Amino acid sequence: MSDTYIPLATLAGLVFFYSLIAKRVEQSFISGPMIFTAAGFALGGWGLGVFGEEAGRNELRLLADLTLALVLFSDAANANLSVLRKNYQLPLRMLLMSLPVSIFLGFVVAVLIFDSFTIYEAAILATMLAATDAALGKSVITNEKIPARIREGLNVESGFNDGLCVPILLLLIALALNDAGGEQQEVSALLLVAEELGRGLVVGLGFAFTAANLLKLSKARDWVSDVWLQTTVAALAISCFAVAQHFHGSGYIASFSGGLLFGYLAKDKTHHLVMGAEAASEVLALMTWVLFGAVVIVGLWDLMSWSVFLYAMLSLTVIRMLPIYVSFMGTDVNAKSRLFMGWFGPRGLASLVFVIIVMDAQLANAKMMALVVVTTVCLSLLLHAITAKPLTQWLIKK
Repeated sequence: MSDTYIPLATLAGLVFFYSLIAKRVEQSFISGPMIFTAAGFALGGWGLGVFGEEAGRNELRLLADLTLALVLFSDAANANLSVLRKNYQLPLRMLLMSLPVSIFLGFVVAVLIFDSFTIYEAAILATMLAATDAALGKSVITNEKIPARIREGLNVESGFNDGLCVPILLLLIALALNDAGGEQQEVSALLLVAEELGRGLVVGLGFAFTAANLLKLSKARDWVSDVWLQTTVAALAISCFAVAQHFHGSGYIASFSGGLLFGYLAKDKTHHLVMGAEAASEVLALMTWVLFGAVVIVGLWDLMSWSVFLYAMLSLTVIRMLPIYVSFMGTDVNAKSRLFMGWFGPRGLASLVFVIIVMDAQLANAKMMALVVVTTVCLSLLLHAITAKPLTQWLIKK
């Protein structure tokens, strides 16, 4: 029986020892997710065997969902809305122009590379890799050397594109399973997207408004202690996500929109209030990457091929960067900024959650699609971490 606690003790130990060197690691080209993914691989079935089959997809999805809810909410709460109001066209162009073009381009490339994929499966793969990861891009988003409008644009994009991709993904899975099409389903698709986004916004904004006012009331009457104050934002972020998901809305949109409104209402107290949620998200994220390395990579590695690697590289470069670059034509965004924003679209936790959804749907080529996403995430972990500092210097160089 005591052996069941070894994985838990290992996770806790890894987090503790990493916390002792976290600042030093952040100053290097190595990132926490890189270290913990490698540790998970070493501790998985191909290594020491600390993490076995019991660390399955359900545990990984739960950790990834909780982490995303906390990251999206806290990042949105910390967003500089005054900068965003002046430069709203950046995330708006990335979400409304670049995102659909990226999905279409990814679909075309998938059809050309993977002969066995149906058109729906090719579109599903493109959608899974269209969502970017706010957590993996944190070193860029929080770097004050980078122009504020670029940082806020990337932050808002990563917060909303996860939620936008969810209804598209669910629709494509349904089409793939039913193998049907037509005008009726096109109308249903638009309704599904609208419902997912609308419910997510209603839950996120409603919960954030209510919670912010209740917190003000509690503080005015001195009912809340400093210790419990640190738990309020974490609980609110997870509530936004879970309730929206329960009502078939987008939990990602709920978390991010709720965070934006909460940060606006909390004003200068925001940073202090979200510190607890940020700490919790860091711990959960590192645990997620351990399970990713131990369970997902090991389980899919046997299917690796040149076509998988090729698509992964194209996804991180041409499929992402070209639509971003083109979407800012005719604006004052220079070529350097376009290339920078195009490159820093790291793939991470959202794509992993999408993999689990697709695997659970038991599509014919689910494992191959999962491997492509996993390979892309692994390359993103490595390449975006290594290039963050040198490309930042390149961007700000006069």
